[in-house]
Amino acid sequence: MTSTQTSQRLRGSLTALVTPFRDGAFDEHAFRAFVAWQIENGTHGLVPTGTTGESPTLSHAEHDRVVEACIDEAAGKVPVVAGAGSNSTAEAVERARHAEKAGADALLIVTPYYNKPTQEGLYQHFKAVNDAVGIPILIYNIPGRSVIDMSVDTMKRLYELPNIAGVKDATANVARVSLQRQAMGEDFVQLSGEDATALGFMAHGGHGTISVSSNVAPRLCADFQEACLAGDFRAALGLHDRLMPLHTHLFAETNPSPTKYALARLGLMREDVRLPMVPVGEGTRALVDGALRHAGLTNG
Repeated sequence: MTSTQTSQRLRGSLTALVTPFRDGAFDEHAFRAFVAWQIENGTHGLVPTGTTGESPTLSHAEHDRVVEACIDEAAGKVPVVAGAGSNSTAEAVERARHAEKAGADALLIVTPYYNKPTQEGLYQHFKAVNDAVGIPILIYNIPGRSVIDMSVDTMKRLYELPNIAGVKDATANVARVSLQRQAMGEDFVQLSGEDATALGFMAHGGHGTISVSSNVAPRLCADFQEACLAGDFRAALGLHDRLMPLHTHLFAETNPSPTKYALARLGLMREDVRLPMVPVGEGTRALVDGALRHAGLTNG
């Protein structure tokens, strides 16, 4: 895809997919059914094996299988942006090459966590992945988890490389959208990584959201994004208000435990998570139950 084609396709509501488990193992049957349900409910794209997919606890074989199953089940109906990041550059390159070979449309590469590289280290890390593949790459900038914040100047340098296409911005700083657009132009894909501030992000000129809430409410999140992209921010505000308790309470405990509880309440999978994640407590269950009712997804 050219940069313009990438910008046009990677937009709207892209779900940061959870990874269902059963008896400690990847539950591929539940995952495939979940992917099909997402597509049926209007999701514009799928993002497997990100943080929401508990990628830090997946073996390399499991990681690769989740990506393969997602691509196979999506069958080209919506783009698949495979999470392939690591704080080891060699490992990120390996996962990226596998995802490209499996048929992913694009890659999501997180800034290296724990290592705390300099801006030059960030540049060289992403350049190594860029040089190893031939599909679009989205930078995942999430200072809250990886400690470091990629600067706009570093993104601009990276955007000069052939495969760097955009950013998943989880800074929750909506001003970054305008700053990044001014630096890189309209074709630089800007996707929010933070549901609660997505309305402001889109008003600043964003292209969409890689969403946690869309695991639970794919149709509402897709409708919200379509309203934003059409410039109908009155309709978008109404949908945002309906979704806001979900945006908030799905993070009452560490993601994705509350999301998996919500999906279990909807009968879509078990709420199993892997250590160090644990199932949510009773207080969070009550909050999530209330959010599901507020969104009109359950009656009780």
